[in-house]
Amino acid sequence: MTTLGFLQNMGGGSILLIIVVILLLFGAKRIPELARGLGRGIREFKDATKEIQDDLEEGLKDKKKKV
Repeated sequence: MTTLGFLQNMGGGSILLIIVVILLLFGAKRIPELARGLGRGIREFKDATKEIQDDLEEGLKDKKKKV
């Protein structure tokens, strides 16, 4: 997994420190709300990319039928 390659250089203490800082900044009640919002955003992005891909594939099929 290349997107999370930077985590290989981090130890357990560093990750724990980051989690504590996030908890202090946002609070325990806000983190689930942020995660839900992030999940919705990712879902909408995937749906939009799927829709664009379907439109492109449909356009290519139509173009092949005309030729």
